Formats: sequence, structure tokens, C-alpha cells
Amino acid sequence: MAENQTPGLVCAHHHLYSALARGMPAPPKTPTNFIEILQQIWWRLDTALDANTIEWSAKLGALEALERGCTAIVDHHESPNAIEGALSIIADACAEVGVRVNASYGVTDRHGPEGAAAGLAENDRFLSEGGRGMVGLHASFTCEPDTIAAAAEMAAKHGVGVHVHVAEGQEDSWQMLSGHTTDDWWLVHGVYLPDDHGLLGTMIHNPRSNMNNSVDYARPQRFANPIGLGTDGIGADMLDEFRVAFVRAREYNVETTPDDVWAWFEPGWALMPEARTDIVSWSYSPMDPWRLAYSPGVSPTKVEIDGKVVFENGTTTYVDAAEVRAKAAEAAQELFKKLEATP
Repeated sequence: MAENQTPGLVCAHHHLYSALARGMPAPPKTPTNFIEILQQIWWRLDTALDANTIEWSAKLGALEALERGCTAIVDHHESPNAIEGALSIIADACAEVGVRVNASYGVTDRHGPEGAAAGLAENDRFLSEGGRGMVGLHASFTCEPDTIAAAAEMAAKHGVGVHVHVAEGQEDSWQMLSGHTTDDWWLVHGVYLPDDHGLLGTMIHNPRSNMNNSVDYARPQRFANPIGLGTDGIGADMLDEFRVAFVRAREYNVETTPDDVWAWFEPGWALMPEARTDIVSWSYSPMDPWRLAYSPGVSPTKVEIDGKVVFENGTTTYVDAAEVRAKAAEAAQELFKKLEATP
């Protein structure tokens, strides 16, 4: 590749449904801790999702990823009142934009055993029909032991890993995952895991989200697990996330280098290897981690996926970006009306 080019970047943990969250009504009361953030914001949002808002949030999120040189997304979805078919809606929306996606539904017992069963069924349906994904779990502290075991068994049946939030908050009883994890699991956050936790899988670090939720620094380099880099739903500008991850790691350990943090893209490329052959041309040269760590404002000028130009001269070629944004804005207003009516 030329000095101004990189492979397509991979967001190793995203929540595409969060693309419509910007501008949402304020929660009934101001959250004061991590659990209240979940209860007052994200768990209210996901219950308000329907097929239309799932589609347009995925299209908008994929569009914004593409505009920042991210050609592949590992998505973790929840829509408890619109479960069946949700993963196919996301996959189709991303394909329309031209972005690769690995999708999973975050199974939880927060909505009773019927809700957990429906989430498991959606993962099973999607994977059985040839969808690209993993089996999702929200987090062990919102799942019964039998649900965790069922997700692990289903993932093994399909030859994929489980995509699960782990120890993001102090309340997360991560020990329930012990004995279930395998090397292909996607362990997201790991903030409150002990160094010797013993869980197998790749640890996905989301520094900006962790700071936003006022949880501790995960210190991912302390783990023996491979480390990947995600955003936890705050867009898919992976160069920006790389810089945040670098300065956060540097604050903790001054010996951390940009190369150390750039290596956190490797698990995403291993999971979605086609992204390695995507070509992103940038407004800066050379695209060297040591320069990029201190060079904000670097933007893609051209993105090629499977040899086809999907972004060039500031615009997408598969979809009309202005139309996607307009339709997404309409869907967001529908979503906000539902939220205003939600206690």
C-alpha cells in the first residue's frame, strides 16, 4: 500500500442502534452511577426500538463509519420489543451502505425467560440462515446461569464466539462466565476484572465509553488476553478512538507506544480478514502510528471495498448520504416521541 493508505479499519465493538440517540430527550432523572445510566438511558432507548428505527440507525451508523475509513463493524444489538428479524435488518442496512458487519443479539433475562428465549432464537435464526455474527449476551449480571450456558452451547454449535459485556461496572458478576468462555469469545470492557480472571477470549477495550460512563480505566495491557479496540456505540471513528486509547494508556504508563495501541486493531482484522484487503486512502502521509497519535483531523479521501470504490471526494457511492441522514432524522423523531412517553 502507498504511504497514505491503510487497510479498512474495524470497530471491534459497536451498538449501531445508538446512532439515533444523539438529541434524545433527557432521562426522567439524572443518572448518578453506571447502573442508573443503563436504566435511565440505554435500557429505555432499546425498548423503544422498532424495525424502522433499527434500519435507519444501522444505515446511519454504517454511513458514518465508512466516512471515517471504518469498513467493518462488530455490532452488538438489543431491541427487546422488536427481536425477530432484527439482525437481518442490520446486516441488510450495512450491506446497502457497503460496510461489512458481524452482528449479534444481546440476550438478557431483564425481560423474563420469554425475552431471553427470543434473543437466543434470533441469534440462532440469523446464524442458521448464513448471517455473519456471534451469539450475543448483554452481560452476565443480567442473565441467569442457564441463559449463559445456552448461549455458550449455541455458539459452539455454530462455530462462533459469544459477544458479551464483561465487568464494565462493579455490579457485573463476571464469575458466572467462568467455565464457559473459549478463545473465540469477545469479552467487552473488562474494567473490573482481576488480572488473573482466567476467562478465555479477546478483550475489547472502549476507552472513550468507559470515561463517559465514569467507570475505572480498564488497563487492558495487564491482561494475557489479546486486546481489540471498539467504541461501544460512540460512532466508528477508529483513528480518533486510537488516539484516545493511546493517551489514556500513556497516562497510566508513560512507556506505552503508539505501536502498542495500533496493534489493538489486529483482533478486528483477524475476525473480519477481508477488511485487511480493503484500501483506505487518507489525507495524511505517511500513515504511521507514531505520527497519527499526534495528528488529529486525518480523514479518508477514498475507500475501496472488494475492489469497488464506496467513498470518494467526500461522498458515498452506494447510497445517497443526504437521504440516509434525512430518513434517519425522521426515524429519530419517531424514537424520541416514544421515549417521551416512556416512564
